[in-house]
Amino acid sequence: MYLLGYDIGSSSVKASLVDVETGKSVASGSFPKHEARIISLKTGWAEQSPQSWWENLKTATTELLSKCESSPEIGAIGISYQMHGLVCVDKDGKPLRPSIIWCDSRAVPYGEAAFNALGHERCLSHLLNSPGNFTAAKLAWVKENEPEIYSRTAKIMLPGDYIALKMTGETCTTVSGLSEGMFWDFVENRPARFLTDWFGFDEDVLPGVVPTFSEQGRLTPSAAAELGLKAGIPITYRAGDQPNNALSLNVFEPGEVAATAGTSGVVYGVSGKVGYDPQSRVNSFAHVNHSSSDPRLGILLCINGTGIQNSWLRRNVVPEGVMYDEMNEIAAGVPIGSEGLKVLPFGNGAERMLGNKEPGGSIRGLNFNIHTWKHLVRAAQEGIVFSFKYGIDIMEAMGMKVGVIHAGNANMFLSPVFRKALAGVTGATIELHDTDGAAGAAKGAGIGAGIFRSRTEAFSTLERLEVIEPEDESRYREAYEGWKEELENIINN
Repeated sequence: MYLLGYDIGSSSVKASLVDVETGKSVASGSFPKHEARIISLKTGWAEQSPQSWWENLKTATTELLSKCESSPEIGAIGISYQMHGLVCVDKDGKPLRPSIIWCDSRAVPYGEAAFNALGHERCLSHLLNSPGNFTAAKLAWVKENEPEIYSRTAKIMLPGDYIALKMTGETCTTVSGLSEGMFWDFVENRPARFLTDWFGFDEDVLPGVVPTFSEQGRLTPSAAAELGLKAGIPITYRAGDQPNNALSLNVFEPGEVAATAGTSGVVYGVSGKVGYDPQSRVNSFAHVNHSSSDPRLGILLCINGTGIQNSWLRRNVVPEGVMYDEMNEIAAGVPIGSEGLKVLPFGNGAERMLGNKEPGGSIRGLNFNIHTWKHLVRAAQEGIVFSFKYGIDIMEAMGMKVGVIHAGNANMFLSPVFRKALAGVTGATIELHDTDGAAGAAKGAGIGAGIFRSRTEAFSTLERLEVIEPEDESRYREAYEGWKEELENIINN
């Protein structure tokens, strides 16, 4: 038997077919092969057609099935999706406008108005975040600026909810999904009526709530025909991309952390208590295994300037022809702390963890008699690590103890210097795994369908490629304190 997982991203849709017995992905597909189009009619706007996600999903499924020798027996389907998007549909389930996706910033004033009018303490204690630029604020923008569209909106949903609707004809969402849109009240354990009332939304516009791991509908004959699959396959799991990435890495319990470090970086840690950052520098959402009786919150930190700094360095500073593998070897030859050279990796826009300040990327402590471009290579990697540590400090101040950091073997985590520095400065063990979001969604479906008897069984075959234990902790922390002092001198002046 097999499990089918989909990852509905803003750049592409990925599909993975996982063998239940081995836990391995045996076939995959993705589309488009280059980044999908984002519609930007005005500065700060970002939209995509929900129908384009469905078309891309069909193409990815066709590619996946073409790699199978025979028609696979699929026991369940799971869905991961880009978070925070708004899809408005009419009474027939048809989209009324393009989706306003996660990176669209037009709704910021609406979220800020709600935050100030309702009170910071009330919003943070009930929603765990400022209403910000999340799905509820996006709907407020539609209500005010496109009243005709709003009046015809029967239901709103997230991108994953829409894909599930296309598959099953059923309209529903999850507590995790409502929390990422700022529609979930963690005090009342129900949809956030105080916020919907203030915005003037009819609560009926929200889909019904189903458990994250549960049967959420079955593949209809018409959808099955479009996908080339058998009708009746249950959809048994859905989650936003960051909670799902954590699930993919077997991150469920307090103190466990999932991290990625591509162009930007994300640290997603699990907390066992409902809490929030009073300065709203990080976000808190219901994790995939959250319940009111046994809370599991995903604390999400996003750092804009991570791998993009490393790529800038390769293009503009290191000698021509030196690639990332060689840069990693060169960095390993420079002492911990880069002999006093410090790099602040904040040159990719405003950083939420810094109170939305934009200090820019900078080099500090450059000594013309000591430092070479090789020191800069190491200092750049250490600067990215230290920015992760700075964010993790915020998480730990919220009561989350970081013990293990799980990551895929990709991007900055391919660098031994990066991995060792992150372990050394945080004191956490780092585990590298061979997985991705679509394969994780497939395993989530196996849990939801009861094909796996437990999470332990579902991830018993997850391949752990390497374990990095903390070393040289005092040296890394001394270097971090010097880096942190430079950062705070900039942001406080």
